[in-house]
Amino acid sequence: MEIGWLVFGGVVITALFLDLFVFHKNPHKISLKEALLLSAFWIALGLAFSGYIYYTKGYDRTVEYLTGYLLEKALSLDNIFVFILIFSYFKIPEEYRHKVLFWGVLGAIVFRAIFIFAGLELIKHFHWIVYLFGIILIISAIKLLTTEEKEFHPEHTLVYKLAKRVIPLRPRNRDGRFFIREGGKMYATPMFLALLFVESSDIMFAIDSVPAIIAISRDPFVVYTSNIFAILGLRSLYFAAAGILPLFHYLHYGLSFILGFIGVKMLLSDIYKIPVEVSLLLIGSAIFVSVVASIIVKKEQESKE
Repeated sequence: MEIGWLVFGGVVITALFLDLFVFHKNPHKISLKEALLLSAFWIALGLAFSGYIYYTKGYDRTVEYLTGYLLEKALSLDNIFVFILIFSYFKIPEEYRHKVLFWGVLGAIVFRAIFIFAGLELIKHFHWIVYLFGIILIISAIKLLTTEEKEFHPEHTLVYKLAKRVIPLRPRNRDGRFFIREGGKMYATPMFLALLFVESSDIMFAIDSVPAIIAISRDPFVVYTSNIFAILGLRSLYFAAAGILPLFHYLHYGLSFILGFIGVKMLLSDIYKIPVEVSLLLIGSAIFVSVVASIIVKKEQESKE
């Protein structure tokens, strides 16, 4: 095993240990200030790791890492809206939401590894997969622009039906536990169902984000580390949602452009390779423009009220 993987593993394990046993040793409602500070910590950690990438792999891989990090961070912001719906539907107390997201991130670390390395191997052996990924991203971009928001009804989903069939459910939370024992039987709580939906939503988002990040780099270390560092800070951003969501009112337009651009990049990969610096500039610009547009519209609405 390369020493880089050991360094990455050590950094992630240490950070997660601090997050669970130091920052959140006792369950509590996370304030906006705390959420923003934690978000700054995770972003700083992800950007600092780019220094290690530069030291060990050079300039080109560093730009790929930063592009992949920014891309995944932008795409994962869309998860926040899903988390809000999940916790609201299952009535998860605010002090226990971090626990659900923590275990959700651990699951994401495993599933993203499976998807990323499987995707890279598929492209290595079947080059035409690149075009399939490109088409998937373009379709996703169009859907993002045209699909209206729908109500959240988990009881109609396959995940809920399978969970209900496999293990009995109890419609109440108790001390933040995923399972409770009553009358000698084990029952799942809404906490466990919320975790299932957090995991399944990440798997669905990975269908877009994994092909997108593979379009940026084919280096497994760069692809995986940039992906995971972007995901790690997602929980803190969720708790800052009340303060930051107004900044992303038009984010879906920016994400649609990003997915469409990456899809075209993959389709053109055998004809013309778009420089990774251009990808970084366009992704950053799309996010910036969507945020600025959101702020301007919000101020105009406030001035009219």
